[in-house]
Amino acid sequence: MDLNLKATELRLGLPGSDEPADQLQSSSSHVKNNKRSCSEIDGSCQKQESGAPAQKAQVVGWPPVRSYRKNVMEQQKKPDSDGSGFVKVSMDGAPYLRKIDLKLYKNYFDLLKALENMFKCTIGVYSEREGYNGSEYAPTYEDKDGDWMLVGDVPWDMFITSCKRLRIMKGSEAKGLGCL
Repeated sequence: MDLNLKATELRLGLPGSDEPADQLQSSSSHVKNNKRSCSEIDGSCQKQESGAPAQKAQVVGWPPVRSYRKNVMEQQKKPDSDGSGFVKVSMDGAPYLRKIDLKLYKNYFDLLKALENMFKCTIGVYSEREGYNGSEYAPTYEDKDGDWMLVGDVPWDMFITSCKRLRIMKGSEAKGLGCL
């Protein structure tokens, strides 16, 4: 009966080597440290001609996904300097919010018609002297500074770059915002 005790024997040597640990220590002439060399890790790390090590590969899972997505979104927004894109629209008395893309509209008239159709209300026409006088609702927006202003107070191009969100409020509440 031939038992292969060598295969199941417990020893202190490295896996795959037939030498015991004490023979390995005496035969190795290099100084031992606990760090692996680049070639042991992935085989792709080599010294450059200048003597400096090559750039390390990015560690998997770092940076966290949230930061990564945030950075990607900021990079995508930078080329689009012509508008803020989607903004939320709320209306006093409506139980829901909507989101619209300001880039789809060419001027205030198109935007106001779309808002009237979306919320089934009448907004009226804006005039610099009277604002939205005579209409039940007045469209307002929050700019980058956090100030609420009447839609139509600034030129269209400035509006689409500074608008953060829209609110269609009752005309009686919008009295302090403009000429109403």
